[in-house]
Amino acid sequence: MTARAIDHLVLPTADLAVARARLTALGFTVAPTGVHPFGTENACVYLDDGTFLEPLAVGDRELADKAVATGNVFVARDREYREANGEEGFSALVFATEDARSDHEEFVAEGISAGDMLTFSRPVMDTEGHTDMATFKLAFAADPLAPDTFFFTCQRKNVPKIDRSALQHHGNGASGLSAVVMSASNPAEHATMLSFVCAGPAVPASAAGINIAAPNAQVLVLDSTEFNLALAVRAPTEGLRLRAVAFRVPDLDATEALLRGNGVSCHRNGGRLVVPPAPGQGAIFAFEE
Repeated sequence: MTARAIDHLVLPTADLAVARARLTALGFTVAPTGVHPFGTENACVYLDDGTFLEPLAVGDRELADKAVATGNVFVARDREYREANGEEGFSALVFATEDARSDHEEFVAEGISAGDMLTFSRPVMDTEGHTDMATFKLAFAADPLAPDTFFFTCQRKNVPKIDRSALQHHGNGASGLSAVVMSASNPAEHATMLSFVCAGPAVPASAAGINIAAPNAQVLVLDSTEFNLALAVRAPTEGLRLRAVAFRVPDLDATEALLRGNGVSCHRNGGRLVVPPAPGQGAIFAFEE
């Protein structure tokens, strides 16, 4: 199989206004609010490498209830995550695909499907107010050993004809992802499932970690000791959890100056500038040149 590229990351949040303010303080340009037809809404951060962050909130509880009742995996897994972990976090890693139907069939055959596919459309808007309709097909996968983390592939059936160039320019200099980092008590026990979802081999990343090279970023799974060494932030030892996102920037000193000027707490660890989670920022953010 051809290794799947990372498409986006799902970051549950209690309040999109809080997420928007936090991401703006971090130096990101945040897109206008997008509304799903099943009760959730987002305020995305689009990067120049084609990936994006999806801060996700529940905007219409009644619609979300109906979606869960009718088997909408996206909304159901979001609700399960919030009930187990609170309203802020990092719940899903999403890969790009050209054929979500084929992915779904493969996930079912492998025994890692998280449920039925989902197809939906929603309007999108650029910074000038131009709108278009986007259509998506999603295929879901999950690790039975990791109930609070899930994965899906995303096929874009209708690519909106809008200009996102202004949305892809960020004051902190971020141009794309360099890594997505997970923690696990035993990274090796998740290697087979992750290799299948990512469509790439899991190789040792350290004495206690694995690395799967997506075409556009690294997917790392580290035990608590290695995680702390990498980011100087302690990670709980239970299960497999999505924890951190690393971004590429051209000038780390400039990024640090912007963050500190905006009152954002951060620390250096090796060649990384690390920002611990905060309301509206459910994951650890790290910046590196």
